[in-house]
Amino acid sequence: MYDFTPRADAPKSEIYRDLNEAAAALVAGEVDSVANMANIAALIWQFLPDLNWAGFYRVVEDELVLGPFIGKPACIRIPFGRGVCGTAAQSGETQLVADVHAFPGHIACDAASASELVVPVIAEGRVIAVIDLDSPTKGRFDAEDQAGIEALAAAIMGSILG
Repeated sequence: MYDFTPRADAPKSEIYRDLNEAAAALVAGEVDSVANMANIAALIWQFLPDLNWAGFYRVVEDELVLGPFIGKPACIRIPFGRGVCGTAAQSGETQLVADVHAFPGHIACDAASASELVVPVIAEGRVIAVIDLDSPTKGRFDAEDQAGIEALAAAIMGSILG
C-alpha cells in the first residue's frame, strides 16, 4: 500500500518535488503503461488542489485518444491541432491557458473548466502523450505549475512508452 500525503501548506516547489518522488516510486519496476498513467493521474489529483480533471491523452497514429484520468467523462478522440490538447500534441509545446473560453477552438468536455495546462510527454523525439489538467478557476496555473508538470512528464516518459 502506498501513502503519499502532500502537506496542504507546502510551497509549490515542495509539492512538485514530492509529486515527482511519489510518481517515481509508483512506476518503479512497473512496465504496464496504463497502470502507470492511472497512478500518476491519481497522484496529480491528490497533490494539486483546485482541479476538475487530471489525466492523459495518448498519441495513437495521428490523433489523441483518451487515457487514464480523474474527472467527468471526456472527449475520446482529439485531432492534432484541435483544442488545447491537440495544439500541445501537434506543436510539442506546453499550453498554459488562463482562460479556456478565450482559446480559439477550445474543446469543452466539462463546461466548468476555466483554465487548462497541457504538457506533452516526449520520448525518443516524439510526443507520445499529453498530461492534461483542467481547473474551474481562471488563471489557476502559472509558470511554477508548468515547470512542475514538465519535470513530471520528463521523469515518467519511460514508464508510459507502452
